[in-house]
Amino acid sequence: MNGRALVAGGSIGGLFAAVLLHTHGWEVDVFERSDVELAGRGAGIVTHAELIDILRQCNVSTDALGVAVEKRVAYDRDGRAIRAIDMPQVVTSWDRIHSLLRAAVPEGRYHLGRQATGYSEMENGVTVHFSDGGSATGDLLVGADGFRSSIRGQMFPEVQPVYSGYVVWRALVDEAALPKTLRDEVFRHFGFFLATGNQVVGYPIAGPGNDLSPGRRRYNFVWYTPAEGNELCEMLTDAAGVRHDISIPPPLIRDEVIEAMHRKAEAALARPFVEMLRLSERPFFTPIYDHASPAMARGRVALSGDAAFVARPHVGMGVTKAAGDALALARCLEGTGSIREKLAEFSRQRTVRSHAAFARGRTLGSYIYEKPEHGDNLDGASNPNIEIIMDQTAVAI
Repeated sequence: MNGRALVAGGSIGGLFAAVLLHTHGWEVDVFERSDVELAGRGAGIVTHAELIDILRQCNVSTDALGVAVEKRVAYDRDGRAIRAIDMPQVVTSWDRIHSLLRAAVPEGRYHLGRQATGYSEMENGVTVHFSDGGSATGDLLVGADGFRSSIRGQMFPEVQPVYSGYVVWRALVDEAALPKTLRDEVFRHFGFFLATGNQVVGYPIAGPGNDLSPGRRRYNFVWYTPAEGNELCEMLTDAAGVRHDISIPPPLIRDEVIEAMHRKAEAALARPFVEMLRLSERPFFTPIYDHASPAMARGRVALSGDAAFVARPHVGMGVTKAAGDALALARCLEGTGSIREKLAEFSRQRTVRSHAAFARGRTLGSYIYEKPEHGDNLDGASNPNIEIIMDQTAVAI
């Protein structure tokens, strides 16, 4: 056994770190702030060859991982297909990846209700502190506690999330609820609507319980749209008048905000996506933020996934990047040398890769606002970057 590793954060990034460190000979404990098992968080995840390879290295099955899509299709405001490219991919769900990894964590090593608040480093170890007053000590600590990471907050307090100026609305639609025209013409593709000021992507994913049966799958709807100043403040205020910082829990989004979103969609989006939204479960939104850490390790403490960098979701690499971070961490910890030296090498390797994803996400996000040289592109048919967006969205770097 190499030693004891502590992982702060029990979502997908933390699970990848835990499982891969365990397979490389570490005793691992995962500490998740939620007091109940995580489920149903997020929706669609686009897979890449790197992600599938790392899942196999976690000794989990990649059979029936998700829905295969063959084409990417862009639509204009009236729902006409205006561009199409061949790009076979498998799209899966947060639930599917999480459940595979959660089952691979050794019994008794996943601890609920333990929110990390910080850490103390000693010469021969590191202690993570929890909000309940408890603590745990090991040989190294992995901060995989998301973009609001307490571990990153202590390591790099100057790194704060910066609002991008737009939000992402998400919704899921049952395949069975769709009229035949939408099922035949839109559902089976990775779809785009790219009008100036709005960007929509959508694609099929498994139904509840990873059901891949035709008629029982779902459509993952994603809409990026600007929300500045007072508008965002209003959106982040719940029915009790409480203004939430950074983001608002989906159940607390006011009905008035949902209704205003539907009116905006009716006025601006392609007809197939308006219909998808009308037939969906209750949508929710998340403001889009940027943050980039100057390094991914210091001493005996490493950062992984969104705790270190947030690449905007246009990149579609959040899960793949977290998996790559975890694999690099496990590999760098092999061999001779001190833990501090090994984590420094991990940081050198992954900071470069993370910066590339971070920059790609910002570039793709900037295309939301661009206009053609002539005209306004409100119908989505004359986006000057349509080929780049279709070619680079959710594609591995």
